[in-house]
Amino acid sequence: MNKLIVLILSSVCMGVAFAGPPPPHSCKDLTAVHAIEQLEQDMGDAMVRVDIDRLNQIYADDFVSVGSSGKIFTKEDLLRDFQSFHDKLVSFEIGPMSVQVFDDVALAYGSVSEKRIRDGKDTSGEFVWMDLLKKRAGKWVVVRSTGARLTRVPA
Repeated sequence: MNKLIVLILSSVCMGVAFAGPPPPHSCKDLTAVHAIEQLEQDMGDAMVRVDIDRLNQIYADDFVSVGSSGKIFTKEDLLRDFQSFHDKLVSFEIGPMSVQVFDDVALAYGSVSEKRIRDGKDTSGEFVWMDLLKKRAGKWVVVRSTGARLTRVPA
């Protein structure tokens, strides 16, 4: 089952990478779209600053992510990795992003260029990502996430 989830989410992420620039926002609630775009920026900023309190607010308690290896990560795993400096985001630049809002659920996807150190190794690169968000107690939180490294094929 986990392999199926990874395959589906990876396929969606790769589709984002090859589809070119994201389409215009498909939501009429631009306030929600802008709030989610800001949340995505805040997430990266909090990772760089190792602001565990802010990350704790951004990720839902039931957050789950499927890594490219198929491993499942929870909110606790993510916070522990940043707190222990097992995973250190040095800097990042978010590329084009698209946000679609459906009442109290939203899908955000885009690209990011990162300088990252994981377990003492440079894992920097360009990635595509997708987050599923839910509005809870009046605030957007990330409940599911996935991403994939972009590999450029020589022309």
